[in-house]
Amino acid sequence: MSGNLLNTASTVTCPHGAQARPSPGRHRVLAQGSPAVTTADLFTVTGCPVTAAGGPGPCTSVRWTGPSARVRIDGSPAVLQSSPGACHSVGQAPQGPAVVSVVQQRVVGA
Repeated sequence: MSGNLLNTASTVTCPHGAQARPSPGRHRVLAQGSPAVTTADLFTVTGCPVTAAGGPGPCTSVRWTGPSARVRIDGSPAVLQSSPGACHSVGQAPQGPAVVSVVQQRVVGA
């Protein structure tokens, strides 16, 4: 699987439209001027409109699967635009796929 690397300027949302922001480590690798994102970086979702009444509650985090097989940053696999991400609630209940809508266009990984 190949695709453009996600960086801290990429736009990622939960399936309900709330913004997911990475809290990256202090990586020295930049992709189009912003730190690249790895599977070790925590993505926090804020403002998810889903309510807890009768359900698992709002999205709070994103977990990435299928990261780059070849590109590692500080020992962790880089996250690609094509990497599947799953949003989870506070209780870690799956909420649906993360949506990547904007990503840098210069750095590609496999």
